Amino acid sequence: MPFFRKKPAAPRWIVAGLGNPGRQYEYTRHNAGFLCLDVLSSACACKVDRLKFSALMGLGEIGGERCVLMKPATYMNRSGEAVAACANFYRIPPERILVIFDDASLPPGTLRIRRNGSAGGHNGIKSVIACLGTQEFPRIKLGVGGPPYPDCDMADWVLSSMAKEELDILRKKSNDAIAAAELIISGNIEEAMAKYSH
Repeated sequence: MPFFRKKPAAPRWIVAGLGNPGRQYEYTRHNAGFLCLDVLSSACACKVDRLKFSALMGLGEIGGERCVLMKPATYMNRSGEAVAACANFYRIPPERILVIFDDASLPPGTLRIRRNGSAGGHNGIKSVIACLGTQEFPRIKLGVGGPPYPDCDMADWVLSSMAKEELDILRKKSNDAIAAAELIISGNIEEAMAKYSH
């Protein structure tokens, strides 16, 4: 009898960490989403190293669901192009697209989980909303703190590298983000918000 390999199930979720590609941006505050996705991909033994839809991608299982893990390679301001291309290909609706990104209005080490909402001035989220045509998608915000003095330019601040202490806090908090992602994907966003939005 011939051997037939079972076709793997199509992914039902996208988990996108936002950031900028390139070594010069690797440890900047704006790359908190990329850094968190690295921790998440390691936790679910998924390599995010295949270039497709203008993003580095991998397939893994989170919260009992098959997911695309992706890091858009379009630069932050065009993140939505990669997310929308992947969503269109796999026919994944916005409510099953989880976006992880930095938030300079939150203190370092703070998480905020939202079911939907506006961009709040974040250019990556503006792009995702514009390309999906909706703001009805869940997101996890990672606090990176605001500029230390009033005259500091916000763009310069988020594109500057984090100190070792900030990186350590972010990596530690990424474990909470992973636990929150598992709850969100398994259909328990209210529990995720109650446990990890602080």
